[in-house]
This record gives sequence, structure tokens and C-alpha cells, in this order.
Amino acid sequence: MGKKTTFKSNLENFHSSLWQYHTPIPDEIAIEFIEGDNKRIICQLNDLPPYPAALMKTKDYWFVLINKSLLEKLKIQEGETLTISIEKDHSEYGHEMPEELQVLLDQDNLGNQYFHTLTKGKQRSLVYLVTKVKNSNSRLNKSLAIIEHLKEVKGKLDYKKLNEKIKYYNNLGPNF
Repeated sequence: MGKKTTFKSNLENFHSSLWQYHTPIPDEIAIEFIEGDNKRIICQLNDLPPYPAALMKTKDYWFVLINKSLLEKLKIQEGETLTISIEKDHSEYGHEMPEELQVLLDQDNLGNQYFHTLTKGKQRSLVYLVTKVKNSNSRLNKSLAIIEHLKEVKGKLDYKKLNEKIKYYNNLGPNF
């Protein structure tokens, strides 16, 4: 683990249709955690568990987005103060690689090749799709769907087709 910085900031709201709640990050702190174009961090708000996030920038300041789920757990209102701890996220995908997906990538050279030609953001999204599933059989089905989809579309990710493929694999059940 690297350096961790803790500071106070307020809960703010952009009041836009795109972004809502966030907390500003002072420039001098944000800059310490940016490595080239990698702005990934592990963020902890008050006493909630740490989570992967990204430093983002408006034209005026750096910030971290706070989704609805985190907001509900924080039980605070706009303008109230948060204690924030951040450290650099050095993980390859911003999430732990699920064993089911890793095994399939290790076994399927073409699927692995297509996966690793995707942008880091798309890789991170696919890893997250599998990670958020709690059941191992469901993670395996989702991983299979992702690998098969990448091969069918020759690495040109199409989320609509991918969702259809995931539904198909989910309907096959645990022992297809």
C-alpha cells in the first residue's frame, strides 16, 4: 500500500442531469495521486468501506463522484462535511479480477487477446460486471458470455449485444 491522505471536504451537488453528488478534492491533494492519465484511487468516505473511484475535474476543481447508494449510507445532506481518505489504486482493473474470468482468459488465447486490446476503462467495466455478481456459477456464466461476445464481435464491444449474450448464458442455468 502506498501513501494515504486524509482530509475534510463538503458534500456538494452539481444539480445536473449527468452528475449529482460529489466531494471536491483540493488541487494539491489530487495532483499527488495522478500518474500520467491514471486518475484511479481508493476512496473512503467517513467510516464507510473503501471503494475504487476516479479523480475527475471540472474547469474549476477536482472531485470524486458519490453515487446514490453511498449517499444513502452516509446519511448526510448537501453542504455537510465528510472525512475523506484517498490512496492510489494500483490494481490493474480498479477491481479485483474475478477468478472465474481470469481462468477463462488464461484458457482462451483469442478471448484474452480481444480483452486486452480493449481500453483500460472497458476492461474495468467488464471486470466490474463479473465482480458485482455474488454467486460463482453466475460469475462463470457472465464471464463465458463476455469472452464469447468479444470473439463474436472481434473485440469491438457492443454492450447491447453483450447484454443479450449474458441473458442467454444466464438462462442456460448452472450445468449447461
